[in-house]
Formats: sequence, structure tokens, C-alpha cells
Amino acid sequence: MSKDVSATPLMTQYREIKARHPNAILFFRMGDFYEMFYEDAEVAARALDLTLTSRNNGGSAEVPLAGVPVKAASDYLRRLVQQGFRVAICEQIEDPKLAKGIVKRAVIETITPGAAFADDLLDVARNNFLCALHALGDEVGIAAADLSTGELRLIRCGVRDADAALARLAPREVLIAPARAEQESALDRLAAASGALVTTREAWEFEPALAEDALAQQFAVQSVEGFGIGAADAVAVGAAGALLRYLRELQPGGLPHLARPVLERPGGTMPLDEMTRRNLELVESLRAANDTSGTLLGVLDRTQTPMGARLLRQWILAPLTDVVAITERLDAVTALFTDALARAALREALDGVRDVERLAGRTAAGRATPRDVRALGDSLARLPGVLAALNRTSRGGMLAAIAEGWDDASALAREIQQTLVERPPLTVGDGETLAAGVAATLDELRAVATGGKDAIAALQAEERARTGISSLKVGYNRVFGYYIEITNANRGAVPADYQRRQTLTGAERYITPALKEFEEKVMGATERIETLERERFEALRAAVGAEVRRLQAIAQRCAQLDVLAALAEVAAREGYVRPVVDDGPALDIVRGRHPVVERMMPRDQFIPNDVTLTPDARMIILTGPNMAGKSTILRQIGLLVLMAQMGSYVPASSAHVGVADRVFTRVGASDNLVRGQSTFMVEMSETSAILHTATARSLVLLDEIGRGTATWDGLSIAWAVSEHLHERVGCKTVFATHYHELTQLADEFVSVRNYNVAVQEVGERILFLHRLKPGGADRSYGIEVGRLAGLPAPVIARARALLRVLEGEQLVPALGGAVRAGSAAGVATGSGARSAPLPADQLGLFGAALPDPIVERLKGVDANALTPMQALALLADLSADARTRQ
Repeated sequence: MSKDVSATPLMTQYREIKARHPNAILFFRMGDFYEMFYEDAEVAARALDLTLTSRNNGGSAEVPLAGVPVKAASDYLRRLVQQGFRVAICEQIEDPKLAKGIVKRAVIETITPGAAFADDLLDVARNNFLCALHALGDEVGIAAADLSTGELRLIRCGVRDADAALARLAPREVLIAPARAEQESALDRLAAASGALVTTREAWEFEPALAEDALAQQFAVQSVEGFGIGAADAVAVGAAGALLRYLRELQPGGLPHLARPVLERPGGTMPLDEMTRRNLELVESLRAANDTSGTLLGVLDRTQTPMGARLLRQWILAPLTDVVAITERLDAVTALFTDALARAALREALDGVRDVERLAGRTAAGRATPRDVRALGDSLARLPGVLAALNRTSRGGMLAAIAEGWDDASALAREIQQTLVERPPLTVGDGETLAAGVAATLDELRAVATGGKDAIAALQAEERARTGISSLKVGYNRVFGYYIEITNANRGAVPADYQRRQTLTGAERYITPALKEFEEKVMGATERIETLERERFEALRAAVGAEVRRLQAIAQRCAQLDVLAALAEVAAREGYVRPVVDDGPALDIVRGRHPVVERMMPRDQFIPNDVTLTPDARMIILTGPNMAGKSTILRQIGLLVLMAQMGSYVPASSAHVGVADRVFTRVGASDNLVRGQSTFMVEMSETSAILHTATARSLVLLDEIGRGTATWDGLSIAWAVSEHLHERVGCKTVFATHYHELTQLADEFVSVRNYNVAVQEVGERILFLHRLKPGGADRSYGIEVGRLAGLPAPVIARARALLRVLEGEQLVPALGGAVRAGSAAGVATGSGARSAPLPADQLGLFGAALPDPIVERLKGVDANALTPMQALALLADLSADARTRQ
């Protein structure tokens, strides 16, 4: 009868640990492998393409089993986490040699998409945030932690701005309470829209009172008021409480590297909704997710450090709305822009600085390898050079504060470099970790261990002389230790004191008392070396980790310098200028350029354009053919405003930017099949969000609103939207359209201006000039664009013929006339557009235009020759004929 392995002490231990981590795959350490059992084994086998076996061979209590080698575990972990799994790492916490019975085991950490330390689970250029969401009334609180850097943020925002705030963080995992009320169901939708792994936690974990106690305990303070957190911030504090509790579950060893919380209240930065981030391609290309080529980030990212790359991304996604803060950044960029030598020296000094932020976090958490700690020390050793370069500048703006608070931790850098070898191994025991001279005992043991090679050579020569066997050799393997190998042909010459240890196909291996004594001496030295190195390294790691707050501040200063120097470098290389930024309502750009598009063209081939929006001319109706560049101009305007408000120079000859509280864009067409929304429904939803959210300080950029439905419905909507933005909102607006009727808005409203993107006609062909000029376009040149796209010549010829027919017919009265004759509401519903009948010969679109029989009869009538009775009879006949044709 087979033994029930599920009842063994080992499996009992496994089940007890697994019961505490039911939602994670348990990596259960057994020697050199992590084993998985039961459902975990089946799931992992499918996800990782592993061989699924069983713990006993076909018995009644067969246990599914799959395993991965400990040394290769990182790759398997990465693959599981990328697929959205949680993995609990259960380690042996005592030496198996000293264990009495089953080796003690415990989960030391749980890895999730939002909680990871290892480099291969992280993107070096972006934060890895884990967020918790909480709602109170019409406010949403977001607590965000990056476990790899220790960063902790608390954000308060309105419900409408929550999606923009969450999207800026781009979390990998989101915590929410179970849905019970309307606000919480809204949080469900918000979490699902983020694309992150959603984890549901108990509702009581979000209680603000409990959260305050948790924050005070974590940071060893009496009250959170010292962090600038007050009663009004309860919604964000509640989210932080749930986040802290979850992180403590994932990291039983504690969170010593978690930085003090930074609170963000509404008003300091500009929320950027999904359509604006997507349409302007700020950090991700429309062509592919996680692709920065062809984005604003791709243009501006000349950073030298990982911390700088992450901070630049944050700045792009959170433009400032405070003029003083913007000016501080611009002053710093100017100081570096004007001194090319100082800028080059600063960038060169930063070039060798590694990811101090994440290295410090791993060190404080006890996760850093010897190689990590040495990299941290080498990075700190470069900081005096960074300060020297900084001191060469005029220290404008932010640079002054950075220089005043500078700390290069020189003593810590020296301690690390003097303690560790220049190129330490990944793990203690895989090579020398501590430098010579650190410990006298260690140097002596190394002399014994390394001197063993000479001793082996001497022993081999001695035994060859004693036995007369010239092929005798002394060797070593990890299974049998040291041995003397003699071929079978020389077996007769083996001395009597040789003891057989292993038999091979063509040889025998032996040991001698002298060799055994040597082995014990060398092996003892090796084991003691590893023990001593581990003790000293862990002590060094703990000492460095205790300085984590200091190291995080150093990393932040380096990141700021890196971003400022990168912005100055881009400005100098690309010919950008410093914008004038104030709280006024105007936007004035002279010879502005699209920062991304111009990089994709030969230098000086991009056509710059001027744009001016003022309170007296705050709306531009922009017309022109397809391919003329209307969408490029729209995106260009939005990008230049965002660049100015993030503290960057801009691609223009000059720019005056009145700070916008929001930038909205509706450019391009898309649909959302997952939510069952058509292209037009998405367009209307996005337009609705703009109309409900925009203020007089906003910048609205619209492209082709209304094109996804019937022409007159679309034109009516476009007209009504324009009216609303002009009359009700009063914001700066640029509206690109093919509805040429909208140019009549300039006749109705004093603050509307018409502009078009110029083209030049050459015969029946057109040349795109890509230049803005006042006035509306009178043609769309769609047929010519079709020709450029390669439509067959017969199709082009037929389209031109039909166009001439249609251009000769007055299908509807002008919308402007409808507005003057009736109400704006009539236009909005399309009643003005539908007031005129369509001509019967519109069927000419599908064939030759047919003559109207009634018209033909009238052509043959001589009115002067008709008597009154004949005229009445003819009129009655024609009237009856007309009724039969309806």
C-alpha cells in the first residue's frame, strides 16, 4: 500500500504556509529548488511550460508537483509577474544541517506586479507604483508607493480628475474596497480602466482614523500633521492606510526604506486626461504601448541616470500651474543653457552615477547584493565631481537650492569602496567579496586557501616520485573532495596506504591520510572565509541601509540636476527658446514647430507657424485640406504649452504662454470595442467630458468634431460645440474642421477668427504649403488627396465630374443664415439644416443626372399664349403630377 505523502510532516508544513497565502503561487524552497504543489503546480506548469510531475508515483494521494532551480528562479518569477500572478517566496530559515526534524520555513516576501525589487521585474525609466483608491463624497484619495525606490505619495483630487491622476502614475497594481456605493463602483471602473492588476481589500482597511495610526507608527511620529497632513486630507490618508497594511503583508521584514509621504493637493499640477496624453503622444506612441519613439519623452530624454529618466517622465505628465514654480525650473534650465562648458561637465559627471534611488532601497530592505552595494559606493564617489560642475554655473532657479542642500556622503562612499573588492560577485561565496586588509583573520585564511594550489602541485610531484607513476594527478570535485587519480594500467604500483574512493571506467581515485588532512585544512578555511565575508558584508549593508533617507535625498537632487541639464541640452541642440510664462490669458507663439515631427525631417524643412489667442480672439476655426497639416498644428500648440509649463524651452522663435489649468485635445478617430462604443460614441463622450470640465483658463484643441455621423447632424453638433466653448466656457480654442460652414461663426461672434492651412493650385494638382494664413478655406481638395493616395484614374475623373454637379446645386441654406433667422438651439438639433428639400436629381451621384419631366413640360409652355382657364388647368395637372411623384 502506498504511503499518503500528503500527510507527511513536510506537506503539513506546506499546507499551513499555503493557507496564509491563498492568492499567491507559493515557491516552496527545498534544497536547490523552489517546488510548487497542487493547484500552484498546475497553474505554474501551464504559465511557464514546466513538466508537471507528482510527489509519489501513482499512489492514492498523488500530489501534483512542479519546480524551478533556485539559481534560475528570477527568470521564472519575471514571467509569472508579467502575466499578473502573485508569487510568495518561502525560504528555509535555518541551516538544514542543524535542523531537528523538518527545516523551518517562512515566506520572506510576496512579489506582485506592483511590489518588486529585482531589476528584471522593473522598467529602469519609469516608476513601478502600487496604488490604493478611496472615495469620500466628491473627492478621491490616491496613495501610491514605489517599493523599489521607497517613494510614497498621497494625492487628493476631484472625481473628474481621478482618472488623470491615476494615469499619470501608471500603476502596476491597484487596491480598492468592495463596491457598495456609487463612489466605490466609480472606483471599480477607474481601477479597471488603469489596466493594472486589481486587488480587493476589506473596507475597514481604508478607515482614515486607523490609517493615521498606521502612518504615525511607520514613521515613528506622534502625529501625521508634521507631514502637512490635515483633517481635510482624510480621503488620501484612508487610501494610505490600506496601502501600508498590504505592503506589510507582502514584506514581512518591514519597510525601512519607505520615504515620508509627499501630499499633493488640487491645483499644483495640471491633470492630463487619457485622450490628451494619447493624442499628444507624450510618453507612449500611438503605434505601440511602451514605445517612446515618436513621443515628446523620446525627444526630451537626454538624461544620464535612471533617476533622471523617471523624473523627466513625471514632469512631462504633471505640468505645473504655478508661475513661480515654473520660473524656478526655467531659471535653472537657462543657467545650464547659457554655459555649455558647465553643462557638459555636469552631464559627464552624472554619466557614471547608477540608480542610487533603487540601490538604496534594496540596501535598506536587505535585498542588495555585494555588486549592488559596490555600485552604490562608486556612484557616491562621483558626487564631488557633480558638485564641482554645479558650482561652475550661475546657480539660477532650482540650482541654488540643490547646491545649498548638497550632500555627497563621501565618508559612506569611502567605507564601501575600502570594504568591498572592485568587482564583487552577485552573491557572497561565489568569489572574493571583501577587499584585502579589511580583516587580518580573513587574509590569513585566504593565504591558506589560495596557497593550496602550490601545496597540491608539491603533493602531486611528491607522490609521483614515491610511486614512480608519472601520470598520477591530484584533483578535486565538489562531491568527493580531493583525490589522487591513477589509471588502471598502473594499479599494481599503488601503495598500501592509498584508500580507494571512486572507480571510473579507466582509472581509480584514492585518498591518503596526508591528502585528507590537507583537504580538511583547505575546506575549513574556505567555509570560514565565506562565513566571515557574509558577516562583514551584512554589517556593511545594514550600516549603509540605515542611511536610506539621506541616500534618497541625494538621489532626488541628482535626478533634478539630470533633468534640468537634459532640457538645457535639448534646447541648445534643437534651437529652442525660453518661453515667457505668466498668469495672463494670452497665448502667442511665433514660428512654432512640432518638437517630434521636426526631428523626423531633414533640418530646416519643417514649416513653422504663428498662433495667437487672446481674450478678443480666443477661438480659431481652422480649415484646409487633408494632409495640409491641421492635426500637426493642433498637436504642436498643445505640446508647446505643456513644455512651457513643465519648465522646458520650446521650439519657436518666441513664445508667450498664459498658464492653462487644463489642456484638452480631441484629435483623431478611435473606437472602444471592449466597452461597445463606436467611433462616434467615443468622440461624443470625449467631447462631452471637455465641455463639462473646461474653464476659461483651459486650452481646447478639437479636430473634426462631428465627422462620424451624417453630415448635417455632424455639422450641427460642431456648430453647437463651438458656440458653447465661445459663449459659455470662454476658453482658448482651436477647432480644425472640414465643415467650411463653421467659418460663418466669425460673422456671428467677435472673438472667432478664421485661419486656413495654405495650398497652391498648379493646374488640377495642389501643393501643400503647411503654412497658416488668415481666412477660411473654400475647398477641401479631397479628390486631390485621393489621387495622391493612388485611387485609380477613372475614379478620380468620375469624382471630379460629380463634384462639379454638386457644387452647382444649393443643397441647404447656409447655417449662419439659419442662426440669424432662428435660434441657436435650432442649429444644434439640425432643424435649420433640414429646412430645405433635397433636389430630385441628386440621384446623379449614381448615374447621369436625369431631367425632371415637370420641368421639361414647363420648358415647352408659352405662358403668353395661355388663356386664364388653360393656365389653371395646366397648373392643376402639374400639381397632381407632382403629388404622384412624392
